[in-house]
Amino acid sequence: MPNHKSAEKRMRQSEARRVINKSNRTRVRGQIRKLRAALTAGDAGKLKELLPTTISIIDKAVQKGALHRNAAARHKSRLTEAVTQASSK
Repeated sequence: MPNHKSAEKRMRQSEARRVINKSNRTRVRGQIRKLRAALTAGDAGKLKELLPTTISIIDKAVQKGALHRNAAARHKSRLTEAVTQASSK
């Protein structure tokens, strides 16, 4: 337990940030899961709708500090490539 007022405040701030970061990461993971489900289903119309939304959510997570920019770039690149390959079939 914190022994100083500043440590108590830091603990409150850390908990608040943890909850916000968890929410952002959950939103990103859920959206990626939806896109991958559409990939396995082979629904081209759904893919074109979900890809821009997914990329937008990933970019927002980077802006909020919940996801590293290189990790986001990797996710976007791999998802875009998978969607491109699926739609060309």
